[in-house]
Amino acid sequence: MKKVLAAGCIISVSLIACSKRESANTNETQMVQPHYDTTAVDSFSAGATTVDIVRQIRMSSQKYQDSLKEAAKIEQEEKRITAELEKENKKKAEEEKKLKAKEKDVTSAPKSE
Repeated sequence: MKKVLAAGCIISVSLIACSKRESANTNETQMVQPHYDTTAVDSFSAGATTVDIVRQIRMSSQKYQDSLKEAAKIEQEEKRITAELEKENKKKAEEEKKLKAKEKDVTSAPKSE
């Protein structure tokens, strides 16, 4: 009896394991489509943005360009000022060297008595 019961269990397990199982997706040709619109929209095309938003974008880009120009002007002005200061410092240094050279010439000149 035990042998018959064991043989029956083995046969039933092999039939269950070897049986053809159905896949979870029964219709593979059916495409899954989302429930929302996936069409690409150009954000600058007509009707995509409101007139107010387009005006704000244009104004902000103009302000940005103006700020870049202003920054470039300030930078050029700073360079010009530093160049002038360097020229003045060089002139002062040359004048001081000339004065020191003259003083040395006067002090090192032999005194004739």
